[in-house]
Amino acid sequence: MLSKKYLLTILTVVMALFSNSSFAQDETSGGSNVYRGAGYDVLDTSLIPTKRMDQQRDFLTNQYDFPSKPRNQWELGISFGNFSVSGDVRAKNMFTAKNPGQTLGFGVHLRKAWGYIISTRLQFLHGTASGFNWQPSTGYADHGGNPWNSYYKIPGYSAGNEVFYNYKTNIDELSFQLVASLNNVKFHKARNKASLYALAGIGGSLYDTWVDAKNATGKNYDFTKIVYKNYAEDQPSWNNEYKSRKAKNTDLKNLFDGKYESRAERHDNRPWFGKERTYRTVLTAGLGMQFKLGRKISLSIEDKWSYTNDDLVDGQRWQEWPNPGNGGSAMTRDFDTYNYLSIGLNLHLGGKSVEPLWWMNPLDYGYTEMKRPRTGGNCDSDSDGDGVSDCFDRCPDTPAGVAVDTHGCPIDTDGDGVPDFKDKQLITPTECQPSDADGIGNCPDPECCKNGPVKAGCGNISSGAISFPSGATKLGSGSMSTLSKLSNAMRANPTCKVVVMGNGSGSKMEQQRSWDRVNAVINYMVDNQGIDRDRFIFQYGQSGDANSVNYRSAGEGEEGPSNMPPPFPNLRRN
Repeated sequence: MLSKKYLLTILTVVMALFSNSSFAQDETSGGSNVYRGAGYDVLDTSLIPTKRMDQQRDFLTNQYDFPSKPRNQWELGISFGNFSVSGDVRAKNMFTAKNPGQTLGFGVHLRKAWGYIISTRLQFLHGTASGFNWQPSTGYADHGGNPWNSYYKIPGYSAGNEVFYNYKTNIDELSFQLVASLNNVKFHKARNKASLYALAGIGGSLYDTWVDAKNATGKNYDFTKIVYKNYAEDQPSWNNEYKSRKAKNTDLKNLFDGKYESRAERHDNRPWFGKERTYRTVLTAGLGMQFKLGRKISLSIEDKWSYTNDDLVDGQRWQEWPNPGNGGSAMTRDFDTYNYLSIGLNLHLGGKSVEPLWWMNPLDYGYTEMKRPRTGGNCDSDSDGDGVSDCFDRCPDTPAGVAVDTHGCPIDTDGDGVPDFKDKQLITPTECQPSDADGIGNCPDPECCKNGPVKAGCGNISSGAISFPSGATKLGSGSMSTLSKLSNAMRANPTCKVVVMGNGSGSKMEQQRSWDRVNAVINYMVDNQGIDRDRFIFQYGQSGDANSVNYRSAGEGEEGPSNMPPPFPNLRRN
């Protein structure tokens, strides 16, 4: 039995843990790339899953403004608390029940964040609820499967037939829930030390309900001692029941033996499990609050309701007086629900992962970046002298004297993918695009190219093509051999540059896919083959086989950016 002293001891231990925990360990310190609300280094690629590495790489090279979402930890939680049924019979708690252990619940859950607001939770819950009415009832007669029928003596709703309904219900529930964090988007502080959340879900439960209808000798209880007792609070009229409810509760608590030997009424048309258990699909809803005790542990207080669409969870479903004076039967209006008010401890599980995202403020990165950019805090530097600070320059290696746009990338007036400083046909008509590597359209004016063709250079690097499956932007295993040969040729010719040209100039999606494929090729050569990024010239939107990327030696004096902003970033494929 769980006593008040035992419960007080548990709460004292929990509060001691809470008060002695160091919140200082939650705050990060040091590096300019560590954000107070996020608590991790956004440049640490070990925190990024493989499927989001392309976005992270583009973020690190200033081609994309947003860092990838990091891998975050799972939460494993355990809880216990008061378990009760809201139905036709009054529920008791651990202080008013005959046996406090018959009003307790235990739960265990696994929770995962999929964003900063929404997470999902799988929870198993076992609970036992009990209760009894302090008001007598006589409307139980002639209802099949009712354990009170043996008390029926006088036909009708008559004095002498009174009983006091009671029950004990055992419930096991497995549910899947959506959990929404309600307070982690903050405009005036970096992070939370308490997380407020709401939940809703669906699940299934098994329950079996029992009634204490017999005393220890197996005979009916003598309820007349309570029904006809003159309670002091009832004077001058014994029928004034409400004032004496506390005294009657005490007398009933002492009268019942707490064995619950009789099976309560149950449905004949609902699925049963085993001999006694009934299955119900349930809907769940609740509110909770978590308090951080450390980086990997938190305390939670939660109230959760489960809606059963069933009126026999407490073993009673009949109205007391459906048709006064004429008899008859009618069921009660509302279905039963059950409630779990709990306290719990939660642990964070995961290696190379940040803490669960509901503890992070998604606005913190933006606020901190404005105050302390990841370039080291010096936004006055402009390494290529193009007038755009290195904090915001997406093309940090622009040649001297070249006009750039607001992103620091060379201007391309006609939008043919060839910047103006290389374009031999500055204004290529739209109907003549796509242009070739020199910016010349497919119907050029003979007078457009006064400087003549670009002279070839680095002839030891052969031209070639990398094939991609239709619609794909990731390199296939068959491309590795070709790129390995290219990397060997570039090492043998260390002064040569290579032009990487993506094909696809029709729709916006084709142009974006062309950019993605060129980006994938150059990233592979840099990350896997160790070739300097500055040795590549980035071109996309070219005419040619739409499912390939071509490469060739750069011509003598041919220059171009090694990075270009994506043309239509909202159309990027995962």
